[in-house]
Amino acid sequence: MIAREGETSYANNSSLQKTAIWKAKPIIKDSIQDLYSTSFPPCVAIADLGCSSGPNTLLVVSEIINTINNTCRRLSRPSPEVQVFLNDLPGNDFNTIFRSLPAFYDKLKREKGPEFKGYFIVGTPGSFYERLFPTTSLYFVHSSYGVHWLSQVPPGLDDSETGVALNKGNIYIVESSPPNVLNAYKEQFQRDFSLFLKLRSQEMVPGGRMVLTVMGRTCIDPWNKENCTTWELLSMSLSDMVLEGLIEEAKLDSFNLPYYTPSTHEIKDLIQMEGSFKLDRMEIFKLSWDPTLTEDDGINKNKDQLLVYDKFKSAQNVTKMIRAVAEPMILNHFGEEMLDDLFQRYMEKVAEYLGREESKYVNLVVSMIKE
Repeated sequence: MIAREGETSYANNSSLQKTAIWKAKPIIKDSIQDLYSTSFPPCVAIADLGCSSGPNTLLVVSEIINTINNTCRRLSRPSPEVQVFLNDLPGNDFNTIFRSLPAFYDKLKREKGPEFKGYFIVGTPGSFYERLFPTTSLYFVHSSYGVHWLSQVPPGLDDSETGVALNKGNIYIVESSPPNVLNAYKEQFQRDFSLFLKLRSQEMVPGGRMVLTVMGRTCIDPWNKENCTTWELLSMSLSDMVLEGLIEEAKLDSFNLPYYTPSTHEIKDLIQMEGSFKLDRMEIFKLSWDPTLTEDDGINKNKDQLLVYDKFKSAQNVTKMIRAVAEPMILNHFGEEMLDDLFQRYMEKVAEYLGREESKYVNLVVSMIKE
């Protein structure tokens, strides 16, 4: 993600992620209540995996603390100490998070008064596709918009004999992607998610809870309009720049996203096959591409006529969100000079798309119990 707090930063362009967190809030709350109604450890260790930085980072922490305190009050029990581990890759902007902690602690003290006691928040840099915590140390694990990012670009996206890109001109799955590309992405997710479950099972106590929110799909086909089209429009923008000689064709063909949106069936099957967790609950919700819109804004009520919303303003909002997420990967592969041109082209394509098609992301919230 783009660090710091500039106009294009993740911190200032992550309202979609914030909305997803609030949508998952009731499930997080229920999971914590169930956990702490049956287990009363003096210190509850919690991990937020893929925490990123910015205003969303402490939202879940605050909700978990509030839920624990309310549950203890209802049960007439003293509140425990809470150890929170904020995890992301080492390049994450942890310094911004740390600078926000004094104000966060002050807010807790004002709200909790005499009930305020040990809340300890630390950063844990590293990939969640590796061991991060001691054995049987965690009571609750949360991750929002993290697990649909793969550990690596799937192998097998080039022809094994010729080396030619199988998904030529595309950076992710499109409707015309050959079966080998679909299988490569699916198999990489299967390996990654199974490993993720195995590692967390080693780190969590029996009966511990885990809640994941991921972009996903309800259909079997790995290509789905809701969660693939944003990347397809970016592929088209890059292809236009190739045709104009602004980007080398080979550069585009060698760029692929480490991203996959699983189906509900894939999630269920992999949880059952790995065997360390019991699926407690799964819910599906949709969010507009433009995170500033609500259900009452008139979007998508008529595909031929946008009623009360400015498609160009919304395209700008979508572009800022996608840029905040994708820019570091694009910059690393293509260089910095083409970024503004690319995202201007992308915004125009998004605006055109929003004028004629539905534009919502499918999200899955998965609640599990450690066996």
